[in-house]
Amino acid sequence: MAKAFASQGDMSEKTISFTEVGDGLYAFTAEGDPNSGVIIGDDSVMIIEAQATPRLAQKVIDCVRSVTDKPISHLVLTHYHAVRVLGASAFGADQIIMGDAARAMVVERGQEDWDSEFQRFPRLFEGHESIPGLTYPTTTFNDDMTVYLGNRRIDLMHLGRAHTAGDIVIHVPDQNVMFTGDIVEYHSACYCGDGYFSSWGDTLDNIASFDVDAIAPGRGNALTGKAMVEAAIENTRDFVDSTYRPAARVAARNGSLKDAWEAVRQECDPKFSDYAIYEHCLPFNVARAYDEARGIETPRIWTAQRDLDMWAALQS
Repeated sequence: MAKAFASQGDMSEKTISFTEVGDGLYAFTAEGDPNSGVIIGDDSVMIIEAQATPRLAQKVIDCVRSVTDKPISHLVLTHYHAVRVLGASAFGADQIIMGDAARAMVVERGQEDWDSEFQRFPRLFEGHESIPGLTYPTTTFNDDMTVYLGNRRIDLMHLGRAHTAGDIVIHVPDQNVMFTGDIVEYHSACYCGDGYFSSWGDTLDNIASFDVDAIAPGRGNALTGKAMVEAAIENTRDFVDSTYRPAARVAARNGSLKDAWEAVRQECDPKFSDYAIYEHCLPFNVARAYDEARGIETPRIWTAQRDLDMWAALQS
């Protein structure tokens, strides 16, 4: 019998932190589990990322209610992954915002992604029976848009491909704080299974150009202060590059996926093996790096069956 995915055995409860990263701005974090963000405006609240189920979303709502009783009017989803979007119904927001590319990916591969993630990471789908279906936005945009919560300006931007083709970031100018989704992580492995290794570094440069004072990353602790922000951006860059380089070398000599797996492990294990969800992400990261290095520009759709086939190839 094949060895199970590391994520299938990850059933331990994570400690939640709710950290103020600016005036009226909060990062909901949970030891490497998916983060959410909170932006409190004059009259209402914007949530960044919905969690995987309405039950898990309620944990975010409980934290919000500890600091404000203003209604939740907007929900922004930085990309299409199931663990980020399927809890949307819990918030009751009138506006659900995504980039155009992210919505297109919900249509193209949303159900497959849901089935895949549910199979390989069951703990993140606590209360899955409460999910009403795929989450679709009420509002989309191409390159950028601005939302005002009263006088508070919030800029939503697509700064380039990275974790997916449709990642967006959210910048709050009055506090110079950014919510980056999974483009930036902190002491947590980047999930690169739907990523663009050749573009990720340029997108990180675009984020760095804002010279922000704090970042709420996709996973890991809130990043407060310019030194911590810079360290996290460069650490994310190192993780992405260290995954792609050895896989590309293997692909160039027509080596196998398992050869790429072993080469990536040799380079990444010494630096990143203690990171949250490292083992969970690694097979998918290697498979995507190997594909991209062989000229497959658009990430192939992960399905529950493709997950198992890939994993079996690595165990053989």
